[in-house]
Amino acid sequence: MRLNEVVFTDAKPVEGYGPGFFRIGGEVVHGPVLAGPQGTRTWAGFDDTAPLLALAGQVDVLFLGTGAEIAHLPDNLRETLEEAGVGV
Repeated sequence: MRLNEVVFTDAKPVEGYGPGFFRIGGEVVHGPVLAGPQGTRTWAGFDDTAPLLALAGQVDVLFLGTGAEIAHLPDNLRETLEEAGVGV
């Protein structure tokens, strides 16, 4: 089996997650987080649409966690993102 080491240049890898936290680039971030081309920062949650809409045309895939329980995204958030061309 051949293994290739992944080298991250300007991106930070998501190394793990658990109840209420993410480990990104060796740092633990508690609560909602936005990890994108411009770096990693905390996020205010589903009502904070501006940073998600800013990703239009910059990302291929957008993963949105819904918390401890599996759930659909709120309809208004899904519709807002789809109208902006951000597929979820």
